[in-house]
Amino acid sequence: MPILGQNQYGKAENRVVKITRDGATHHIKDLNVSVSLSGDMDEVHYSGSNAHVLPTDTTKNTVYAFAKEHGIESAEQFGIHLARHFVTSQEPIHRARIRIEEYAWERIEHQGKGEHSFVRKGQEPRLAQITYDGSSWEVVSGLKDLTVMNSTDSEFWGYVKDKYTTLPEAYDRILATEVSGRWRFNWTDDEQRMPDWDESYEQTRKHLLQAFAETYSLSLQQTLYQMGSRIIEHRGEIDEVRFSLPNKHHFLVDLEPFGLKNATEDGAVYIAADRPYGLIEATVLRDGCEPKIPVDLTNL
Repeated sequence: MPILGQNQYGKAENRVVKITRDGATHHIKDLNVSVSLSGDMDEVHYSGSNAHVLPTDTTKNTVYAFAKEHGIESAEQFGIHLARHFVTSQEPIHRARIRIEEYAWERIEHQGKGEHSFVRKGQEPRLAQITYDGSSWEVVSGLKDLTVMNSTDSEFWGYVKDKYTTLPEAYDRILATEVSGRWRFNWTDDEQRMPDWDESYEQTRKHLLQAFAETYSLSLQQTLYQMGSRIIEHRGEIDEVRFSLPNKHHFLVDLEPFGLKNATEDGAVYIAADRPYGLIEATVLRDGCEPKIPVDLTNL
């Protein structure tokens, strides 16, 4: 007889927007929340008995009710509230995983009486994944779609060449990428002091951007390592960082047929190529720690 393997269920992509009113000043939290539950669920698969199944519609309702009852202090804290609730309130549920994307808004300055007008801020969604099994926590935060560029201070040469190699060596090139990153916290127990999730996110983002800007790059791999290292060195609450960095290639346009020199030192013209692209991925760890973030971030 076939045996049931790993399984989970829940309600994905619950879009919740919470408005907090502080007099005439309003604040927005805009989240996309996915709930996934697992535990003693063999019988629903084998016989169709729903005796242990909390409906996915109920998990959706819980997300919205908790946004009102508890507010949304941060994506991570909201996920912690939800995960704890599902595991502690339902005996058959042994593990809850909450995934959250957060979309930032900033206030529009205007001459009106109230502060209630906003414009979407930034390009990258903030990410959080909270997992709880009744005794220990795993919190992984991150971001995606953060496009960055250095217009110089990047080279690429000295690489392996074979009969199929046509790429010319570059000693002054554009380095651009779209950062997808995750970082895992060493907070795992309710007895530990909980990080300031918002401060941690802002500082981690700052450090990865500063490392990107300050590294004279001989390869995107080198830049990736410097970004991860800077986070590990400056943020004691984080033990592991994983980045997936597509190389957003910019190629010099051949303008010689038009009698034009296209040299980088003069300010060059480039073709921005969207595909194919090099894809550089790696994990940076605190010494003595084991990697836990999945290699394939699409499955995180």
